[in-house]
Amino acid sequence: MESGFYTNDLERIVEADRKNVWHHLSPHKKYETVDPMVMVEGKGMHVWDAKGKKYLDAVSGGVWTVNVGYGREEIANAVRDQLVKLNYFAGSAGSIPGALFSEKLLEKMPGLSRVYFSNSGSEANEKVYKMVRQIAHKKYGGKKYKILYRDRDYHGTTIGTLASGGQDERGAQYGPFPEGFVRVPHCMEYRGQFGDVADYGLRAANAIEEVILREGPDTIGAIVLEPVTAGGGVITPPDGYWPRVQEICTQYDILLHIDEVVCGLGRTGTWFGYQHYGIKPDFVTMAKGVASGYAAISCTVTTEAVFEMFKANPDDPLDYFRDISTFGGCTAGPAAALANMQIIEDENLLENVTEMGDYLMGLMQGLMDKHDVIGDVRGKGLFCGMELVSDRKTKEPVDEKLAQAVTADCMANGVIIGVTNRSVPGFNNTLCLSPALICTKADLDEIIGAIDAALGRVFG
Repeated sequence: MESGFYTNDLERIVEADRKNVWHHLSPHKKYETVDPMVMVEGKGMHVWDAKGKKYLDAVSGGVWTVNVGYGREEIANAVRDQLVKLNYFAGSAGSIPGALFSEKLLEKMPGLSRVYFSNSGSEANEKVYKMVRQIAHKKYGGKKYKILYRDRDYHGTTIGTLASGGQDERGAQYGPFPEGFVRVPHCMEYRGQFGDVADYGLRAANAIEEVILREGPDTIGAIVLEPVTAGGGVITPPDGYWPRVQEICTQYDILLHIDEVVCGLGRTGTWFGYQHYGIKPDFVTMAKGVASGYAAISCTVTTEAVFEMFKANPDDPLDYFRDISTFGGCTAGPAAALANMQIIEDENLLENVTEMGDYLMGLMQGLMDKHDVIGDVRGKGLFCGMELVSDRKTKEPVDEKLAQAVTADCMANGVIIGVTNRSVPGFNNTLCLSPALICTKADLDEIIGAIDAALGRVFG
C-alpha cells in the first residue's frame, strides 16, 4: 500500500479520529475499546485501512456512491484544474462546468430540461418539496400541498425528508415532523400485503389510488418514489406497477417525483432506474453516483412545464423559486460529474452493469439453492439484495444481529458488503450488494464466496 497522505504516523491519526470525530451511523461506545476504522487509500475496487488491510468493496464506498471505482486520476485532475480556474460562485450565476454538465446530463434524460444544483440527496429532495408547495400556492390556492411517499422508501436525513421516509427506525426520536406527508403501501411482492392476487403490481399501484381518494385528490400535489427501493430492502417493482402509477398521476393531476439518489448514473444498467419502466417524471433527483464521490453534488431535474410555472408573473416579487444552496455553487461537483459521465461512456460501463448484474443474480440464485436461510434474492443491474429468513415457508426474518454477523464475517475476511440498518423495525435482514460499475466476474466470485463462507459460519 502506497501512502499519499500527510503523515506516516497512522496510529496518531486513529487516536485523533477516536478523540474528535463523530462517525455517521455508528454507536460510539465500542470505540472506547476497539479502534475506529480509518480508510487510507482506494484503487479500483479495493480500499486499504490504517492497519494496511485490503478490502474488496462491494458497496461502493459504504453507501452506493463510488460508481466508477477509486483512484480515477482523470476525475481528480478535472477537479484540480477547475478549482484553480474558478472554485466557486453562488448559483445565482452560472459556471462553465455547470452549463456543460447540465447539457450532457439532459441529453440522457428525454423530456426533462432544467437542472438545479445542490450538494446532497436530502437537499435535492427538499427542493422538490418546496417547489411542490409553492406550486400549490401559485396554482391551487394552497390546497394541493400533500406529498405521498411509500413505505420502506428513503429520501434523506433532514426533518423534511424524514417526514417523507417510509423507514420508521430512521425517523424514530426525530419528530414531530411537518404535516402534509402521507404514506402509501410498499410494492414488495415477496412480502405481499394484499393476499393472493393475480396481478400484484397492479394491485400495489391501486393501493396508491385508494390513499389518494381517502385524502382527496384535490389535496395531493406530488408523489415521491424510488425506482428500486434501496435501504428498505432492495425492492424491485412488480410487473405492471409503474404504468399504473403513471396513469394514476395523470388522472389526478399529481406530479411524479423519482428519487434516483441511489439508482442514478448507471447503477441499474441504464442512466437512470426509471428508464427501465417507461416513466415520464416531473422531477428527478440524484446525488451519490453523479460524481462517484469525487466531489459533493446533487441535482434536482425538472420538466420545462414545471420550470415555466416559476416565471409566470415576473411582476410578482414572490413568483420565482426563492431558494439557494450555498454549495450548489461549487464548480468541483459538475467538473467531476462531467469526467464521471465520460468514463461511463468510454468504458461502456452501462453494458458492463447489465452483463455483470445478470452474472451476479445467477451467483445469488446458486447461493440461495445452497443456503436455506436465504428467502429471496432480488435486484436490478449491480444493485442487489438477499433477504435472510429463519423459515422459508413463514418468511420469518432472521434476527438482525445474525444478518449483521454475516457482514462482520465478510469484513473480517476482506470483503465489504452491506445490510439494511436501522430501517424497518423487525426487517433489517437484507444483505445489500452494489459493487462499482467496473467490477469483473472475478470480483463477484470473490464477493459471493465470502458471503457463502460467512453464511456457513454464522448459520452452520
